[in-house]
Amino acid sequence: MTEITAETLDPRARERFPIGWWGMAIVVASEGTLFAMMVGTYFYLRFRTPVWPPAGVPKPHVLVPAVVLGCLVLTAIPMRLASVAGQAGRLRATRWLLVLATLVQAGYFWVEVWSYLEDLEKSTPQRDAYDSIYYTLLGADHAHIAIGVLLNLWLLWKLRYGFTQYRTTALRAISFFWLAVIVMTVVVILTTLSPSFT
Repeated sequence: MTEITAETLDPRARERFPIGWWGMAIVVASEGTLFAMMVGTYFYLRFRTPVWPPAGVPKPHVLVPAVVLGCLVLTAIPMRLASVAGQAGRLRATRWLLVLATLVQAGYFWVEVWSYLEDLEKSTPQRDAYDSIYYTLLGADHAHIAIGVLLNLWLLWKLRYGFTQYRTTALRAISFFWLAVIVMTVVVILTTLSPSFT
């Protein structure tokens, strides 16, 4: 008796979602859970504390984080287009779209880390619950941005030699990773800016 699998029902199923993509989906699901717990912790602490942020801590600035967040969100477009171009075998377009996205993403990372280090000069994560969760959320998010930039650079290095099935799958998985990181970043930034909206 023949075993029934997704591939026997639809032979194109593996082409649509290769194993590398599913591996990234598992990573994204676990990281999404981690961020959901941290955001939940932030709001738990916020609603259990009479004054948020605590007295003496200025409310977060909105303008610069909102502008650079908008730039990061826009990189979802070249990442998706790079994935589509890669599946169509258009190497040159894929490289240029990846370079464009990587430059903007690296710029976002630089601005945010600079702001993070500036904040660390004024307070430390050990000072109170607000600072602890604030720095934890932003630090975890910045780490994911850094990983994404490194994945893009690795992929650009590999694409010097052209496409293979492995590299095309990697492109799709990394594009998916970036979409998840962008969504998580929007949630993190809106969470950390939320005291400025009240």
